[in-house]
Amino acid sequence: MFNCFCSLSEQLEALEALKGDAGLKKEIEFETKLRALLAEYGYSLPNVINLLDPQSGRRALAVESKSGSRKPRQVKVYKKPHTGEVVETKGGNHKILKEWKAKYGSDTVESWLGK
Repeated sequence: MFNCFCSLSEQLEALEALKGDAGLKKEIEFETKLRALLAEYGYSLPNVINLLDPQSGRRALAVESKSGSRKPRQVKVYKKPHTGEVVETKGGNHKILKEWKAKYGSDTVESWLGK
C-alpha cells in the first residue's frame, strides 16, 4: 500500500482514504472487541492460536531452530594454583583471564581449567 517511492502528499491522501474505508473500520472494531474479550477472560492471542491450532507452536519452533541459534556456552572454571583464585567464564574474554594468559601464557592458564 505505502511504498518508499510515493511522495508524502500521496501517502497522506492514501491514509485519508483508509480512514473513510468502512471495511477497515469494521476490522478495527472487531479487533478491539476481541482484545477486550480476551483480556476479560485472561487470554492472549497466542493462547487462542494454540487452542485452535496446537501444531502452530511446533512449526514456529522448527523455524526458530533453523535460524541458526546455537546452544548456550558451558561455564568454565579456572583456578590459579598459586593463590587459589577462581574465575568462572563462558568465553575467553574475561578481564582477569586475559591478564593471567598475558602473564603466564595461554597453555599454562588452560591447564588450570577445572574438569
